[in-house]
Amino acid sequence: MWDKIFAQSDTVEVERVGYQNRYGVRVSADLYLPKALDSTKKYPALVVGTPYGGVKEQGAGLYAQTMAERGFVALAFDESFNGTSGGEPRRTSSPEIFTEDFSAGVDFLGTRPYVDRNKIGVIGICGSGAFSLKAAQVDQRIVSANQTPLTTSPKAKFSDFTLMGNSAS
Repeated sequence: MWDKIFAQSDTVEVERVGYQNRYGVRVSADLYLPKALDSTKKYPALVVGTPYGGVKEQGAGLYAQTMAERGFVALAFDESFNGTSGGEPRRTSSPEIFTEDFSAGVDFLGTRPYVDRNKIGVIGICGSGAFSLKAAQVDQRIVSANQTPLTTSPKAKFSDFTLMGNSAS
């Protein structure tokens, strides 16, 4: 059953996944994969954070799906204490833990055999933009970081997104 607020793409598969961050909080995420993915090849990947107060079924999912349509492996996640991720008390804001959630996403993507570990980037939408940039500052595995306002369409903003000078194709 499709539980997102945007239309489902015919060229992308979505898998519900989860992983723990270093604080022991279970992070809930959706992994967006191009249907044409060849598991014997390596693909660039992105971790996509939600707008402040948002959930992965909204803007972050749309950005992740759009990037998967362009050949990226993309992970949209609910920050700790929010959405279907764990953590108490609920709907708490913790910049340090939200930053770690991006790095935990990089950890998770790095375990996928089809992800090029040298081409993992982050996108922070609206409020998570600062957390994505902070994650890129402290986590040397993140090779590209972008923050975008909530009102920007992923189709317009990221049609030319590249990692280390190479597009997904």
